[in-house]
Amino acid sequence: MNVIIEQNSMIPMRDGIKLATDIYRPAQEGQWPVLVTRHPYNKDFRFPFPGWEDRRMAVEVNLFAERVVEAGYVIVVQDVRGRYASEGDFIPFLFDAQDGVDTIAWAASQPWSSGQVGMFGVSYQALAQWQAAIAQPAALRALAPSQSPHAGGLYPYQGGAFMPAMVLGLLGSLVPEEVKRRADKGQATSADMEQLTQALGDFQAQYTRLPLTDQPVLRNPAPYYFDWLAHPDFDDYWRTSRPEDFYKHVSIPTLTISGWHDIFLLNDLRQHQGMKQYGGSALARQQQHLVVGPWAHGNFMWGYPDRSYGEGGAAASPLAVSMLTDIQLRWYDHWLKGLDNGVEQAKPVRIFVMGIDQWREEEAWPLPDTHYRPYYLHSGGHANTAHGDGTLSTKQMVQGSEDVYCYDPHNPVLTISGFAIDPKQQGNPGPYDQREIEKREDVLCYTTAPLEHPVEVTGPIELVLYVSSSACDTDFTGKLVDVHPDGRAERLTDGILRARYRESLEQPVLMEPDYIYELHIDLGATSNVFLAGHRIRLEVSSSNFPRFDRNSNTGGTIATEQAEDFVPAINHVHHNEAYPSHVILPIIERAG
Repeated sequence: MNVIIEQNSMIPMRDGIKLATDIYRPAQEGQWPVLVTRHPYNKDFRFPFPGWEDRRMAVEVNLFAERVVEAGYVIVVQDVRGRYASEGDFIPFLFDAQDGVDTIAWAASQPWSSGQVGMFGVSYQALAQWQAAIAQPAALRALAPSQSPHAGGLYPYQGGAFMPAMVLGLLGSLVPEEVKRRADKGQATSADMEQLTQALGDFQAQYTRLPLTDQPVLRNPAPYYFDWLAHPDFDDYWRTSRPEDFYKHVSIPTLTISGWHDIFLLNDLRQHQGMKQYGGSALARQQQHLVVGPWAHGNFMWGYPDRSYGEGGAAASPLAVSMLTDIQLRWYDHWLKGLDNGVEQAKPVRIFVMGIDQWREEEAWPLPDTHYRPYYLHSGGHANTAHGDGTLSTKQMVQGSEDVYCYDPHNPVLTISGFAIDPKQQGNPGPYDQREIEKREDVLCYTTAPLEHPVEVTGPIELVLYVSSSACDTDFTGKLVDVHPDGRAERLTDGILRARYRESLEQPVLMEPDYIYELHIDLGATSNVFLAGHRIRLEVSSSNFPRFDRNSNTGGTIATEQAEDFVPAINHVHHNEAYPSHVILPIIERAG
């Protein structure tokens, strides 16, 4: 391939700070559309061209750059402000709007540019796209954000629970460079770097360290970590960075790419739906496309140790990146080159249906023909463990016993997948076998009989629980599981609610011990066909650690509490005619 590579072009921003930028463009003379990506992960080691040893950028940005340049595009890759070769100080998300606008204007004005600019990339790169688009740069024509945090910035809570594994995993990739830069300026010592290296080398120790605020290696390089912990309620600190009306400021087409096992799936789906409803132009509202595959965060090629989705899913193959490259090239060919290739007439939603492991095109998300069907929790009072008497049925239980378990934060249910304790799973959340944790007495399991016919569950999932507790605050978790005939219990999706936030995330209200409350828990979304002979299982518990932090059960400030502050909670799940606990499954029934 004939390509010109220009490295470390220092692009001036409006305040004089210069950002290090690499340009990859066709060698032949001409003016080409430009695709921009901006991230904090070091542009020098994350771009796949032949002969480059590190090809991680193929995973990082979910496209093959070589093919993109061959197709007649310029790719611009930039270290964000304060990272690696760029000048300035790094504060996550603070400057990404203005720096994105300035970078896009620069790219549009270059002699090799056609003046038409798009953006692409995963995770932070996706968020940087939204930030720039909200500011409405004149040359920006289309987006392709993948696996994105909220457009306003990272929100490290779900259902009111802090997400330590995700946060510490992120900081593990960001903080070392910050310490190095400080050391170069004489603001940090080699001992600081050594201490940080030791700390990040033992993830389990960092996850279990108490209190959560006791992370001395983060105090100087990542002060925002402590700000995040200081605001467990959704208060003005979060509202100012996460305006819910940002959709009206984005007026260009967007191709959203996500994964069923991705930690930011809910953000992607909400932003897709929000743009369709509130986008800043008729074009933006009409041209919102969505692709969801069987992927975890950034995991388009590695796959999973104990689950293959075959070539159709391409979860463990470069075929996934090749497919996404095709989709994105078609997207940009239309919006940046003006090619009439059918993009605007195509069905806007493309999803991978697990179980049958097939791709399918749909008219909208959620699917218009969805039937939201309640599956009720049943038991004789002993749903504890997968070998208990818990069942799941479309028929409501008239009379039933409550199920009881002790949640002890000293001994939480461990996350199996989703940035788990096991080093083999680090950074690789996915459909892991849950049988080991289903042996625990503090995990309630409600399971259907073996299915006589396949059942497709595609869409958002809600768990409605009637609960009481001995504590004034505790957590309740839910997990949807596909149980195979051989007993394998494959995680599909999960969720959590911190009981103090049952009324709202803004105003916590403690529980009255032993009073029965109705909780609504968002279990995310999935697309899975439970095949004949399989069983549908719901797990209910009160911890999923370190995906979520441990509730101390005291009603106090969890981030500052020590292990000695923890108290056990006796938690009850009620299910009868008066308290019909159930999970609402989005069922798809189609002839043939």
